[in-house]
Amino acid sequence: MTRRSTTAPPPAPTIPKIPPTQVLGRLAALQTAPTADLKQQWRELFGKEPPPWNRAYIQSRLAYRIQELAYGGLKPETVDRLVALGEQLDGGNVVLRRIRADSRPLAGTRLIREWQGVQHVVTVRADDFEFEGRPYRSLSAIARHITGTRWNGWTFFGLRQPGGSA
Repeated sequence: MTRRSTTAPPPAPTIPKIPPTQVLGRLAALQTAPTADLKQQWRELFGKEPPPWNRAYIQSRLAYRIQELAYGGLKPETVDRLVALGEQLDGGNVVLRRIRADSRPLAGTRLIREWQGVQHVVTVRADDFEFEGRPYRSLSAIARHITGTRWNGWTFFGLRQPGGSA
């Protein structure tokens, strides 16, 4: 007879409350805090590891979270309305929602890449990309147009590290 371990899962992290009197000071401190400190604040305020995104993103999410913990979050009616609007946009397709949230830049984002001394600007649109006034279905097609060789478009525009994932 084998014995099974009956270890309980670790308890959920305790998220601290933030007094409203500390909000302005904490928001101001985000501007000059080292990235390592921002990541540590993320762990404390969200109870999980920070995402591998840029400083500006982490800083803006922390600013929102600080205010949320001090003043309260969105009303349940507002959350329900936002969910309903999101489902109208993606038809309730969770896979599509995950792709947009995790890897595809938001519509309106401008990707800038210098290649052989020339700056190239691509605008992300809802369903494609615009380069030199023309629509392209993929970043790889744009990278091929610019360089004349095959490239992974996400890597060419710096959205993914070579050999890594998004």
